Amino acid sequence: MKRYAIATMLAAAVACFVAVGIASAHKQPHPKKVRTLIHTTDNGCSGQEWANDTIKRTLKVHLNKDGSYRIREEDKGSFQTNAGGTTASPGNCTENKSKHGHSVRAGVVGSLKGYIKGTVTGGTFDPNGSCANPCSQPAFIAAYFGPTATFSCLTNSRDCKFKWVYHAKKDQNLLFRHWEDRGKGAGTFLKERFKGDIADA
Repeated sequence: MKRYAIATMLAAAVACFVAVGIASAHKQPHPKKVRTLIHTTDNGCSGQEWANDTIKRTLKVHLNKDGSYRIREEDKGSFQTNAGGTTASPGNCTENKSKHGHSVRAGVVGSLKGYIKGTVTGGTFDPNGSCANPCSQPAFIAAYFGPTATFSCLTNSRDCKFKWVYHAKKDQNLLFRHWEDRGKGAGTFLKERFKGDIADA
């Protein structure tokens, strides 16, 4: 952040006092990470809802000098397919150039692991936030940084990176058991890559 030049000693002293106040107000937050349980719905590459997720999420927060926050969400949990998958399995879209299926029945279970990282601006980190189920990504950011916060991964931005990997358990009569969604950027800058599927047809 640029600072204006000071013409007098008095103005300089005032500016110094204000600067100290700003610095103390923008110290690295403690705790700098929180762990929470998230229940949310999952959408495939066609935008179709296909599963319900139960996620143990660790939110790691770093305060930047400009007052924004560099964050990383680390997810580990489980999924269970729902009726949405009978319309389209998670990997059933033209953008998925790897081998994939078309649909998946309800009740298929498995594990998931992944992360997303980007920058939050216009908010203040609250480690005591909470997000009602189902907790979408916009709702999660609002819960921990306030309703005016903006997350770079939810805008037109190059400042975003993510990866999630899904593994369905064996012996569920599936054609495909592994699904991966990774990418960089967001909105008009999004470059996303899909691999595999969770499908029985």
